[in-house]
Amino acid sequence: MKHATLAVLMTAAAAMPTLADEAATCGTVRYSDPGWTDITATNGVAAVVLEALGYTPDIATLSVPVGYEALKNGQTDMFLGNWMPAQQKFRDDLDAAGSIEVLVQNLEGAKFTLAVNKAGADAGVADFADLDAQKDAFEGKIYGIEPGAPANQSIQAMIDADEFGLGDWELVESGEQAMLAQVTRNSGTPTVFLAWAPHPMNEAIEITYLSGGDAQFGPDYGGATVHTLARKDWVAACPNAARLLSQMVFDVPMENVLMGKILDEGMDAREAAKGWLAANPDTAAAWLDGVTTLDGQPGLDAVKAAVEG
Repeated sequence: MKHATLAVLMTAAAAMPTLADEAATCGTVRYSDPGWTDITATNGVAAVVLEALGYTPDIATLSVPVGYEALKNGQTDMFLGNWMPAQQKFRDDLDAAGSIEVLVQNLEGAKFTLAVNKAGADAGVADFADLDAQKDAFEGKIYGIEPGAPANQSIQAMIDADEFGLGDWELVESGEQAMLAQVTRNSGTPTVFLAWAPHPMNEAIEITYLSGGDAQFGPDYGGATVHTLARKDWVAACPNAARLLSQMVFDVPMENVLMGKILDEGMDAREAAKGWLAANPDTAAAWLDGVTTLDGQPGLDAVKAAVEG
């Protein structure tokens, strides 16, 4: 009996350094936010769950190009916002480096292309090819998001190549909020801008997505999927956190709700996430299947306590 007890104690002692090493290596999870409300929403959900499990989420606000460089260079651990195919060139670069793993496709049913407001649709614009004939009404401007974003680059390339006769149009780069403020403020003026789903703009603004942009944004009105990326060495070192992220998938209605809380109600992303998680325990249970806290306790219990407390 003494020998058996000693064997158990030796086994436990041997496991302790591994657990300690993993906690030291994985205790902080670093990821980035490009300033898009959809990614802010999903980042907030991930932060609430990670914190409940004993991790410390460290979210840096980085533009898309800088965020990908940070992931490539090991300055961040994962990224929840790899929109495909719009960000294909960044994925190609990461794939060439061979250090990144795709953990999961976390969203389907997304779309991302140019759209017009009601005044633009009333002017007869339903396709990219319709724009140039109405240049004066649109003041020759296409409203984009933050500088450096792949979608802006696609628009600028289209202008530079004089596609659809848009060679003398101007791309106005700003950011998601500034762009939407422009559209809302000038609702009576025809406006063409980047639009996407999921996003509460689809509820707040009467939007017509433009056909004809398959070469620039992909078929099905820029139909897109979103993926979670992580560094391979981080996945190997932190299998518990990686398992959580590989099971964390979202849907368009969920993201619309969360984004509406953030944009329309001024709610903090984590506060919005807590409310959603408390109201959707079955989804949380699926995400946390086989996932523990950082110190090895049942993960689902910890998350339930955090969001219901």
